[in-house]
Amino acid sequence: MAALPLATAEVCDANSNPIIAGELRALPPIFKIYGRRQVFAGPVATVKVFEDNVLVRELLQEKGHGRVLVVDGGGSVRCALLGGNLAQLAQINGWVGIVVNGCIRDVDEINGCDVGVRALNSHPMKSGKKGAGEKRVPVTIEGTRICDGEWLYADADGILISRTELTV
Repeated sequence: MAALPLATAEVCDANSNPIIAGELRALPPIFKIYGRRQVFAGPVATVKVFEDNVLVRELLQEKGHGRVLVVDGGGSVRCALLGGNLAQLAQINGWVGIVVNGCIRDVDEINGCDVGVRALNSHPMKSGKKGAGEKRVPVTIEGTRICDGEWLYADADGILISRTELTV
């Protein structure tokens, strides 16, 4: 694990060849910043769901070991896939961040947690609870493919995905 998260702009400046090769990708600037941890980095765990957060909870119940959960919620803005209870669970279990291609709720609670959260927006409605979806599969967010085990770097400038852990 990286001792300190790297600044995404510096990472981009120092890694032009991996960018050209597609080994380092930037997510589009569509995410809002939540949570107390404004800068975070770690290996990725993926989950693909749609308006159902049962698998999100299942993963966050595992020990995070400094990982970042990437939730592909299909970009739905009709309900929240993450709330205050799950953000607290993530903090307790050692997850450093959660990126949600969808919405969150309980924003004040999430902002009190020592975990970094990125999401499209907030929405007061909770999600379904059927358990549909897939864990640890490649996901695609706005044309960017993200695989379980890759590295994610997030700060105020944006979110980077790398095939390997990076140094500057």
